[in-house]
Amino acid sequence: MQELSLNILDIAQNSIVADATLIEIGVSVDKNDFLAITIRDNGKGMSEETVRNVINPFYTSRTTRKVGLGVPFFKQAAEDTGGTFRIESELGKGTFIEAVFDTNHIDYTPLGAVWDTVSMLIQMNENLDFVYTVRKDGAEFVCDTRQLKEIMEGMPLSDLAVVQWIKEFIRENQTEILKRSY
Repeated sequence: MQELSLNILDIAQNSIVADATLIEIGVSVDKNDFLAITIRDNGKGMSEETVRNVINPFYTSRTTRKVGLGVPFFKQAAEDTGGTFRIESELGKGTFIEAVFDTNHIDYTPLGAVWDTVSMLIQMNENLDFVYTVRKDGAEFVCDTRQLKEIMEGMPLSDLAVVQWIKEFIRENQTEILKRSY
């Protein structure tokens, strides 16, 4: 993938298919410029066997195609930078994925426009809740659709003006926290 935000979109789509009602996406940068992306959901979860198989590109639970490349590509992207990948899941409770990237490695894929990804997920899945968190050097930004729904007082989060505001809200705050294009 050309940017990590597309991996985030793919993994979040898996959470949506798994009937999650809450999807938490996190981006954090440590003092050594390692970038961690986490995605947690409260969907159906997976069995231990499925968790073992999901990193195999020739395994998919979908019936419309014979391969599932999202998770294996995400894992490979992290490991190609000398980073790590972890997936945990429990049936009936949900799934947690963490990919850690060395942003100084030549094989590091840029983070990309996560604000586009998150705002699109919110727009297209108004009945779900999303929490997007960005952290670096003790600073934190959180965009939580549960709070946005209260602030908007019934205005749909899928309204074009609201989507544009959410996108800019995330972009400005993420840029301020990260202070560099990851």
